[in-house]
Amino acid sequence: MSWTTDPHAAIAQLPSGQFLMASAYEGDRAGTIVRSVQSCGEELPLICIAVRTGHPIEPIIRDSRCFALSWLDTEQKLVVRKFDYDAEHDGGDPFDALAVESLVTGSPVLCWSPLVFDCEVLRHFDLEADHELYIGQVVACRAMLRS
Repeated sequence: MSWTTDPHAAIAQLPSGQFLMASAYEGDRAGTIVRSVQSCGEELPLICIAVRTGHPIEPIIRDSRCFALSWLDTEQKLVVRKFDYDAEHDGGDPFDALAVESLVTGSPVLCWSPLVFDCEVLRHFDLEADHELYIGQVVACRAMLRS
């Protein structure tokens, strides 16, 4: 097993599935499950994420101008339940019981995730629909390379 910190090589590892999108700003942290993540730039390592509108993560991303993505495998049912769009949000820190770290931006990433991206927001598109788009430039990453 080998690791890379090259954003281009990490983006090439993007699997289909679920990601935890997380952000932090002035002591507040929030996260949501996203299922639509794709590469959208090569010269600059860019990722496009579709996020359901109306989630508490929106103002944190707006203020911090950053977010992170942690890939979730199918066995991470607790994380999915905790951060699903329809999950109850009691106002507490949803990351308290999880092993998290931050890379560059301060956004939390799951320590055990084999693929994480730390991004600065380049563009935000309000689609006036049930989803909005965030375009992030990868400023740090961690990826377990497939053999």
